Order: sequence, then structure tokens, then C-alpha cells
Amino acid sequence: MNVRPKLLSSLILLLAVAVQPTSAQPARDTAPGIGGPLPQVAYEKTTLPNGLELILIEDHRLPIVAVNIWYHVGPANEAPGLTGFAHLFEHMMFAATRHLPRGMADRLLEGAGATDSNGSTDYDRTNYYDTVPSNQLALALWVHADRMGYLLDVLDQTALSNQQDVVRNERRQSVENRPYGIVEEAMNHALFPKNHPYYASVIGSHADIQNAKLRDVRDFFTRYYGPNNASIVIAGDIDKARTRALVAKYFGTFKRSAPVAKPRVETPPITRERRLTVPDRVELPRVYMAWLTPSAYQPGDAELAVASQILAGGKAGRLYKSLVYERQIAQDTAAAQNSNALTSTFVIDVTARPGHDADELEAAVDAELKALRDNGPSDAEVERARNTIETAMLTAIEKLGGAGLANQVNQYNQYTGDPGYLPKDIARLRRVSAADVQRAVRSWLQPNARVVVAGVPGKPALGPDPAARPVQAGARTTTVAGINRDEAWRRQPPKPGPAPKFTLPQGESFQLPNGLRVIHHYNPALPLVAAELVVKSGSDANPDDAPGMAGFTAQMLQEGTATRSAPRIADEIAQLGAFLGSGSSTDASTVSLLSLKSTFAQALDVLADVAQHPAFPTAEVERQRAARIGALTQQRDNPELVAAVASAGALYGAKHPYGYGQLGTEQAIRAVTRDDLYQFWRRHYLPTNAALIVSGDITLDELRALATSRFGGWPRAVPAPLVMGDPEGTKARLVMVDKPGAPQTALRVTQLAASRKTPDYPAMQVMNAALGGLFSSRINLNLREEKGYSYGVFSGFRYDRTPGPFVIAGSVRTDVTGPSIAEIFKEVRGIRATPLPAAELAGARDSQVYSLPGQFETNSTIVGSLAETYVFDLPPDYWRGLPDQFRRVTAQQVQAAAGKYLVPERMKVIAVGDRAKVLPQLKSLGLGQPEMRDTDGQLP
Repeated sequence: MNVRPKLLSSLILLLAVAVQPTSAQPARDTAPGIGGPLPQVAYEKTTLPNGLELILIEDHRLPIVAVNIWYHVGPANEAPGLTGFAHLFEHMMFAATRHLPRGMADRLLEGAGATDSNGSTDYDRTNYYDTVPSNQLALALWVHADRMGYLLDVLDQTALSNQQDVVRNERRQSVENRPYGIVEEAMNHALFPKNHPYYASVIGSHADIQNAKLRDVRDFFTRYYGPNNASIVIAGDIDKARTRALVAKYFGTFKRSAPVAKPRVETPPITRERRLTVPDRVELPRVYMAWLTPSAYQPGDAELAVASQILAGGKAGRLYKSLVYERQIAQDTAAAQNSNALTSTFVIDVTARPGHDADELEAAVDAELKALRDNGPSDAEVERARNTIETAMLTAIEKLGGAGLANQVNQYNQYTGDPGYLPKDIARLRRVSAADVQRAVRSWLQPNARVVVAGVPGKPALGPDPAARPVQAGARTTTVAGINRDEAWRRQPPKPGPAPKFTLPQGESFQLPNGLRVIHHYNPALPLVAAELVVKSGSDANPDDAPGMAGFTAQMLQEGTATRSAPRIADEIAQLGAFLGSGSSTDASTVSLLSLKSTFAQALDVLADVAQHPAFPTAEVERQRAARIGALTQQRDNPELVAAVASAGALYGAKHPYGYGQLGTEQAIRAVTRDDLYQFWRRHYLPTNAALIVSGDITLDELRALATSRFGGWPRAVPAPLVMGDPEGTKARLVMVDKPGAPQTALRVTQLAASRKTPDYPAMQVMNAALGGLFSSRINLNLREEKGYSYGVFSGFRYDRTPGPFVIAGSVRTDVTGPSIAEIFKEVRGIRATPLPAAELAGARDSQVYSLPGQFETNSTIVGSLAETYVFDLPPDYWRGLPDQFRRVTAQQVQAAAGKYLVPERMKVIAVGDRAKVLPQLKSLGLGQPEMRDTDGQLP
């Protein structure tokens, strides 16, 4: 129920901003840039008598409400020897409370249509959040209030032991079994002394997680989880007076905790370079450089955020241009100003291209840093960085929950004391000059003040992994004296208000004379526009001997046209503060764009040019060939990606275009020619095979004029027919990829199911929600919450134009791989054997109905949904009719769908892990002899 910890960075603070426009006269800033007037946050802040801060933002764009609670506690508050405790406690908050038996909160919220429902821990805070239909606000408040007020009443060793297992599985998955995870942790250790609260990673060590005692949990809750150490933001379709009354009802009677003093910690400066080399289970070396830098929102913080964008802001960044594009010694580059309360860190990481080493990378990065220190950036570079960041800030306005509006306001409230800090935040960004950036880089990014870590291929040292303490069988939850007086009315969940009425977009459509379809959705809420050119040819159009051709072609579109070079495309898009992307999937290829309304016409010029006039320069083909081989090498390091490509190969076979990932194979990448790519584009990128889909602050007439001028001259032609043979997957039911020493096994249990246009779609989706699609689904509760085998195992259908796969996927502890597979098959057989009980059916069905508006919360997701109707030839009003289709699904239809599409005897098991430890566990499962595949998912 928890997301992987993330480092806060000043750049992320800037990118994650969300605002609510107000009719008040906005402030203005005269600094250069494309942002225009500074937006304001229309909020109302009050404080309850018990100290709980309440911040309300009214926004009626959609019938949804985001509830976001911050507790002002994180690893910065942890006691020595209890690293990871704040994060472990975050998990404990999802256990049982006095009025909520374990698992009930998840079932109720998901059944009500909750989205973005989770929690996370960072160094200075812990948050919990849900986005719910507006008629379910009381339910969300009831759940959050019971966690704050009544967790201690039923807290027991069984709940603690279970969550210790879950968190340790999370550590294995997100640190130990993730490429470079232990390298990043070693970098953190090198930055801080052992007694510093930022020394350990947020998730902590196995030993400290396992050593946590029940009394520690009780003490932590009593000290830090009182209402006076929390703030709650409620944003969305609310009535403020009614919402204030609800918050007072659910939280107002809770007792204050003792005042919590802010941590006072001195961070010793680094005065001499620290260096270390860390072996990891990776093929490509990676270099990390890290410095201690100014705290969040302090002088130098914004300047270093801009510096990180100048250095590694996509293809317009200096490190990309030098190391990736020109010298071709690096596979990828990144930089970030990670901003926290006690101190911040500036981190650069660069991954080597095959054939290059860490020393070469370090010297190249040093040269770029020296140039930035000595000469500073150009004014154009600073403007590009500011514009890109500001557009991203505005983009986040679209989302209420998750990392959007509610969370950002809570962040401003904790770090600055001003929930409406947004205009000041944008203003400080706009004030950053080239001289400011140079001064900050000179002050903070000196060679003698850094940590340099090289992650290299080798055997990782994972440290001790102590055994879990056994829990006494039959242990029961008991009620004990808590902090707050019980109130009888809290024992039943509140009834929802009238179900909100919503109408989902279907878009208006017209066609240009050359056959290009244009689909438009007018959304004037914000001055943003998202666009996507969708071509109905993806990997399904790949030649038999050229897997990955569609993806290679899409990648090449941004690498030069008849009039624009690859660097010019990157710089031009960045100067406009826009985002341009291209890629492919099984059934389509896309070129996507996100920009401000004011720059959309210019940005669309670039999109139209790359789609209609790609030049496929030979030198660029060779650059991207090397990049794709490097990406394939990186893919081999990631067990879950390896499981995905092995699953595709096992299901479809080597002669089917779906039998590979979008990268294809190394042999195919090396063999493809410039003419092959050009011919693929010429056969498939045609107006009669494409649609331009646009959502945002643009009228139909404005779009018609732009589409006609930019795409009207695209020559009409007949696209090449798509001819795919039948899948010829392996007859083996067990496929194994060996990853010696892996602490987890990446699993996939899969079979082919149905196409997107199947009439069974509503029943299949409801069935999947109950089986493995929701957090509260049968498979996840079994393997994560009950058994403690995994951090999470989920399921889903991929619907293609031809029957796509059903997949159950997740990573499990190596020593319980066999029992995990057995439990998965038990749950599959169970949903086939018996109709869903009425309550479970209602929850799964309602989760599908009431979560649909969240699929249309941003312009980009609206475009994606409308693109789905185009690619799969669904009727224009498809989304508007889907809620009623879900409502009509019966238990008998769910059982029939399970019986038809989930056949255990046809399911294949793909396991990527330590063969020597895993295979003996699988002998009793009746899966037959294993078929061994390589890390490209192919037969050796």
C-alpha cells in the first residue's frame, strides 16, 4: 500500500506544483520567460482546537476530491538503530484500527472508486492520500481519522510482523534486486556520518526493520501522530462549509500529542573528496557524483535546480549533448537538486555505453562541470531550463491527488508555512539568471566537496538478511486502551451521498481531405494543450526478421528532418517549454506533445515536421543503433523486464511480432539499415493510417486551421496491410531465466486471452479487479498481506487488436517462489469455481465505474483515452456508455469470463531468479520440465 521512497529535489518540487486558478488579480513578474501572470492558489486555511491544520481548495472541474494528510515526521526524526522506522510505521497505518478490521479500508475505498490511494515516506514527512468521488468524502475522512485516532487500540505483534515482512520484500525489490539500488544506498552512506538522520536510505536496513519492537511502534505513534503534528489538504469538488464540519466531526475530538520539536542537526561539510567502488549485478558501469547543498527553498536551491536542468534536462542538456550525442560514451545522464529540510544533495549520475568505463565518464563529467563553473551557462540555456520547469509546474495543475495539487500545497505548508507559496516559488525560478547559476555551481559543486561512487559489474554485497521472528499461531487482535475515547457512531462507515453524475469526453471529429482524422476535446480549464499523432502500426507491422523495427523508426523521428537537426529539435522544444516524445506499442506508433497554449502552434510545427519529413540521417541511425544496444544491455539487468520479454517469447514464439519487446533483439538492431527504417516509415506513417488527437485550451476552429496548415499537404496513400501469423508459443509451461544470487524471483503467470473489442470486456475487467487488479484483490492480499511473500503481486489484461495476454506479475522472495506460484493458481481456480459474493462483486464493479473520471483528469490522459477508441475502432461514444456496461455485470458473467479466459492448464509460468534455489521448489507443481531462456527472453 506504499510507494517506493523518493528523494525530494528542488526540481521535483518545481515540477510537482499544482494550482487552483482564482478570479483575484494575479501578481506579475517582469523576468523573461513564457509563464505570463503568476497563478495564485485559492486556499482557505484554518486550525482545529487540537492543532490539526486544515487547508481547503474548491475545484469543480470533476466530481472528485483529493484528501491528503501530512504527518511532519520522517527519518529526520528517527532514533539511532531504528533506520527505516518512519517508513515501517507508514505501513503500520494501513493495518487494523479500532473500527476498521484489517483490509476493510482498502476494500471500501477501492469499491467506492478511489484512485491515487496510497502513502509514502520521505526524509522529513510521511503522507497518506486518496482521491475519491465527491460523494465519498466522508468515507475517506472516516478512514483517515480512524488511523489517526484509533490505531493503538488494536495494534499487535501479528500486524507488526506482517508489515516487517512486506517492508523487507520492498527493500529486496526496490534496492537489492533493482539495478544500481545498492550503489545509490552506498552513495547516501558516504554523504553523511552514521549518526546523521539522512545517513540511511528511507527504507532502512533489514536488521533495523526486523529489530523494531511493538513498544517502539506505540511510542512512535504517541509521539508523532497526534493531530497537532499533522496537516490535511482537501481539494476538489467540495462545499467548504460542509467540509469543515465533516473534518471537525471526524478529527475534532482527538487529543493533542506532546509538542514535536523540529530536528536540530548539524550536517558536517565535505572538505575532501570521498570515493568508493560498489559492485552490483549490472552490465554497464555507472558513475554517481554527489554534493551537500542548500536546504529546500533556501538561497541557492532554485539556482541549482536550474543548473541540474542545464546539465541533464533531456536532449537539450549539456551532458546529453556531450557524452551521449557527440562522444557516444554514455547511455544516459541525469542530474537533480534533491531538496530536504536539514540539507539537500545535488546528484549527477551517468551510465556508460557498452565498451566504456567509469573513469572515462568521470573525466567527461568533470570537463562539463569545469566549463559551467568557469564560464557559466548562456542566457538561452537558462531560459530553456526555466521555461521547461515552468511548463511542467503548470502541467501538474491538472491533477488533484497523488503528487498533484493537494500534496504540493501540503508541501508548501510544511516547508515554508505558506500553503499559497506557489507564486513566490515561480517568481524565484523566474529570477534565476546565468550569473546566479554560475555562482551557485562555483559555491557548491566543487571537486573537493563531493562523493564519487562507481557502480561496476560484480557480485553485490547485500549485507545481513536476518530471519523473521515467528508469530505465534492463532494470535488474535485484542482491544486495549488507546489515546482517544471511543465514540459509538464511528463503528459504521458513513453512507455516501448521491452518486455524482459525470459524462466522459468523446471528442469532436473531422477529417482532412488527405484522410487524416482529427479528434478534438475542448478543455479550457488551464492554458495547456496535449496532442498525439497516432499511427495504426506498431510492432504488429514489424517484419518477421526485424523485431523492434517500429520502435526504432519512432525513435528516429526526433533525430533530424529535412530542415532541422536532432540538436535543433531538442533546443527548439525546450525553448518553447514544451515536451516532445515518440514511441511504439503493440498496435500503434505515436508522436506526443505537451505545451502551453501560447506556444502550441510553434510546437506543433515541430511535431508535424518530425512526423512528415524525417531524414533518417546515417550518422543519427548509427547513434541510435548504439543507444538501443545499450538500452537492451540495461534491460537485461532488470529482472521484471526480463520476465516481460521472456513471457512475450513464450506466448507468441520467435516468428510472431509480439514475441519480443519494443527494443527487439541485438541481432535485429545491428542488421537494420537506414533504408529499412525509411521504408517502414513510408509504408505506415500515412494520413489515412493516422489520427491527430488534441485536448486542451484550443477551440475546434483553431485546431481545424492548425491541422489544415500543418498536415493538409501530407500526401494521401494506402498503408501497407498488416499480416500477422498465429502465435506459436512454446509448449513448455515453465520458463526459467537464471539470475544467480537474486534475492527475489520476478514472476509472470500468463496466457493469451481476448482482443480489445471483445464483448466480454466489462466482465473481464470486473473479474480482474477482484482477482488481482486492486490492492484489495485476492492475489495481492494473499501473497503480500497474509503470507508476507511479496511487496505486491497484481494482474491485468493487455488488449490488442488480436487476443492479448492475461498476466499475473510480481516479485517474490526467492525461498518462497514455489509456494507463491501455488497460491496464485489456488486463487485462479477459486475465482473460476465460485461466483463472486455480492459484496465483492459490488466492490469490484463500483471500482471500475467510479474510477473512470480519473482517466480523464489531465489533457494527456484524455488524449490517451480518445486514442484508444481510434486505434481499436471503438465507437466515438464508447467511454460514455462504459459505466452502464460495468454496472450491468453479474456474478455469473464474471465467473463465465474467468472460466473462458483463465485456464490454469494453459497458463505458463515465467520465473527470473536464482535457478539453483528456485527449481527444486517447483518440482511438485506439475509444470513439467523447465525451458531455459537467456536474459533477452529468447531460447539460447
